[in-house]
Amino acid sequence: MARNPRPPGPTTPVYVISVAAELTGLHPQTLRQYDRVGLVSPGRTGGGGRRYSLQDIEMLRVVAELTAAGIGLEGVRRILALENQVAALRSRNAELMVQARELRAALDQALSALSEHRPNLPVLRPRGTIHPFEHPLR
Repeated sequence: MARNPRPPGPTTPVYVISVAAELTGLHPQTLRQYDRVGLVSPGRTGGGGRRYSLQDIEMLRVVAELTAAGIGLEGVRRILALENQVAALRSRNAELMVQARELRAALDQALSALSEHRPNLPVLRPRGTIHPFEHPLR
């Protein structure tokens, strides 16, 4: 029975250093240096050999592009850290926006149910007319 091998996922470390060097156009010694300074962290075999994933290869391409533009390794590290921080903040912002919509829908539903149970209460101010920085008597 023939097996259908599935291609490795983007984070699966499968490429030896010579293949990673060829795919990125960088020298293997440069890849070792980037590993030493922490710009990329390839997987390791039991014997200690480096194995790079597709994600590592893409990161190495970004590092190569930034260094080719004249940015030093410390600058590259800072840029990558800030990009990761921005991505995390965007993700958190999206989560909070969903939560805010859900809370707003629940509030609208609760207000609607309340107004159905107490239809004789007067509305003091129309919704959305309260301005926190304006004095009510001015």
